[in-house]
Amino acid sequence: MSRALPKYNKRRVAIIGGAAAVVLSGAVIAGSALAGTPAKSDGAASARTLASPGTITCPDVKSKLPAIPASAQAEVDRNLALLQTQIQEANTRLKNTVGQGGPNFVNNAILGPLKDKRVSTIDRIAISIGRKATKPTGLDALAPCTLNAGGAGGTNAGGGQAPATATPSAAANQQSGGGAAAGGSAAVGTISCPDVASKLPAVPASAKAEVDRNLALLQTQIQEANTRLKNTVGQGGPNFVNNAILGPLKDKRVSTIDRIAISIGRTSAKPTGLDSLAACTLTK
Repeated sequence: MSRALPKYNKRRVAIIGGAAAVVLSGAVIAGSALAGTPAKSDGAASARTLASPGTITCPDVKSKLPAIPASAQAEVDRNLALLQTQIQEANTRLKNTVGQGGPNFVNNAILGPLKDKRVSTIDRIAISIGRKATKPTGLDALAPCTLNAGGAGGTNAGGGQAPATATPSAAANQQSGGGAAAGGSAAVGTISCPDVASKLPAVPASAKAEVDRNLALLQTQIQEANTRLKNTVGQGGPNFVNNAILGPLKDKRVSTIDRIAISIGRTSAKPTGLDSLAACTLTK
């Protein structure tokens, strides 16, 4: 025979039952959230991909060097440290530019310029050793670096897609660093650099060939930069030209101009202040 519960017991049972219902509904909601929908799951995967653009790795140069003369040790060590700095800067740029550019962005804006910088730095190492010993050859093969993708299909791994449609004005703005440019993609501008040949002192006959070769290289570097400027219209953000073209071009010019000064300085007074001629500008 059942007994009627006191009123306070009934109220207690009702409260407990309501709490249980809340907990149960919370469990259902949590379960639904954990199950997720395919779209949300894919979005999370994309976020992880963008957060892991990969890592740039380069061949080790130090282990491939011959015996280094004591007189060249300091300069070689300085340039070996510079090689490491260049890799670190490239990896930082890789992380900071996730989502920018088209499928070839990493090759054009990061790996290509990094290779150019490494060629110049490795060449300086070889020249340093060659002053007192046999100059090592074949080191340029160590210049190219690779991207070890941290997320398949990530933009920086070459899986991104270039914008399907970009108006001429938008492309021009991106290439000029945000400035307006009439004429659309056909008016990307021209990169111009200070003339180095006219600022040199008298060049010793023994250095003439090397100086001429590096002066020609300066012109080639400008031509390559202008070609890259035209071929990358519409890629990157407002600082793309400075980060991917003008910056790397300046680095290459610093190295080339330095080689010119070193060549002259072997048999004459080494010219100073030429580094001020390295920076170039984009003109419309």
